[in-house]
Amino acid sequence: MRSPQSVLAALVLVAGGGVTLAESPGKLSPTPPAFTTPLLTAEQVGRSVESLDNIVGTAMERTGVPGIAVAVVYRDQVLYSRGYGVREVGYQAPIDTDTVFQLASISKPIASTVVAALVGRGLADWSDPVRDHLPFFVLSDPFVTAKVTIADLLSHRSGIYTASGDLLEDLGYDRAYIMAHLRMQPLDSFRSSYNYSNFGFTLGAEAAAAAAGTAWEDLARSQLFAPLGMTRSSYRHADYAAHKNRARLHVRQEGTGSPVWVAQHDRQPDAQAPAGGASGSIRDLTQFMRLQLAGGRFENVEVVDHVALAFTHTPQVVPSLPRTPLSRAGFYGLGWNVTYDDRGRLEISHAGAFYLGASTYLIMIPGEQLGIAVLTNGMPIGVPEGIARTFLDTVENGHPTVDWFTLFEQVFAGMWAADAAGFSYGERPADVQQPQALSGYTGIYANAYYGPADISVKDGMLEMTMGPHGARKTMTLAPHDGDTFSFQPVGENAVTRAGVAFQRDPNGQIAKMIIDYYDRNGLGTFVRDPG
Repeated sequence: MRSPQSVLAALVLVAGGGVTLAESPGKLSPTPPAFTTPLLTAEQVGRSVESLDNIVGTAMERTGVPGIAVAVVYRDQVLYSRGYGVREVGYQAPIDTDTVFQLASISKPIASTVVAALVGRGLADWSDPVRDHLPFFVLSDPFVTAKVTIADLLSHRSGIYTASGDLLEDLGYDRAYIMAHLRMQPLDSFRSSYNYSNFGFTLGAEAAAAAAGTAWEDLARSQLFAPLGMTRSSYRHADYAAHKNRARLHVRQEGTGSPVWVAQHDRQPDAQAPAGGASGSIRDLTQFMRLQLAGGRFENVEVVDHVALAFTHTPQVVPSLPRTPLSRAGFYGLGWNVTYDDRGRLEISHAGAFYLGASTYLIMIPGEQLGIAVLTNGMPIGVPEGIARTFLDTVENGHPTVDWFTLFEQVFAGMWAADAAGFSYGERPADVQQPQALSGYTGIYANAYYGPADISVKDGMLEMTMGPHGARKTMTLAPHDGDTFSFQPVGENAVTRAGVAFQRDPNGQIAKMIIDYYDRNGLGTFVRDPG
């Protein structure tokens, strides 16, 4: 019996080959058309393109974001490709169409396209169990371990919870360590839940690379980057760092007066490369959009099988149900957010965000053969989404009908607030209790997931050291209340201060500590070595 994925792929194929009634008057079409009849005209798109300089200028004036690159593809032509601002605050080097940006989660649709190329060549299948290609692969549920497929992982429906493994990456652990330790994570319901998991996605891509017998980074280059001439694109951070013409990451610091943008971080995403580690230029992304909108063809050559590529654009899971009868459901495909607009047209999109200083967005309407990509070197506050949606609104209506920048600013402000919720270590309690002698807290604390934590005293303060040998991270613990201390976590996800609660045994000796920041899914208890 054919798999459901294969049947759906076949339906996509025949739908794409349908003859419309307009093409054959008086005759019934044997299949439905692939898309609705295009509703936009070249004049509409052209007028909106002419407004892009003003749209981008407004975004930069409102936010001060240092650099932006924008490109528009329409009917297989690059109508617009331009850079604005600077690569790094304090320097004059400008953003241009060859400036290399970290793409963050735009890496995901690029990755699913790489896998689609393998599927089209018969080297892998969406329904392949991951265990067939990665013998080490184990999750906490044996049934899921045996049944989870490449498609399950690339669509975030495997049950691996959102952010599983992300904090290990922040501590400096590599891809192999993190994938091996996902077995300790609890699981949500299999194939009936949606959890946006970078390392679940990475596992799916790694399974495909194993099926092809090569490293993921080399696979992406051979299957996609080289055929499309995406010469500045890579899944290796070292390649991004080697480019002189690259955009630095910037965070926005709030204070008196206007916000100040500072380039103070480097984001090393090699551990989750398929999910967030790609880099590339806006010129490269125009090639990628042309491939998507042409059904896998580029310069009249089939680079990716059109059935395999179309399958990545089809809904696989519902991230959230509509909140009202008038709302529409949104879907996730394979590496793509999938929606349908008020006119029934398919939209595929993906955003990318590094809290440490990058924000990107890509959206296409395949039925209109239209796409726009926006890259920035500033932390996520809604700039690329605002630019892209203002552009598309202008295409449809001749002018913006929504203040998209304010809308997305509010959305991202809510996301930041949600990430910081539950942590309240900004001020010490009014009836604060002092800690006991700091030497009583020192020692090695074991944890099978995060590895050991070393608590020591330096300059009258406790220090906590965690992470892999050779790249351990040290965080200072400040007294908060009694046996509870606060600290600033490290890495991409470290939005706010967190707490370490030391716990005593019946004899009054420190026996363990619970770190609330690392206790997601119950994995944050560290047991003190009695020796």
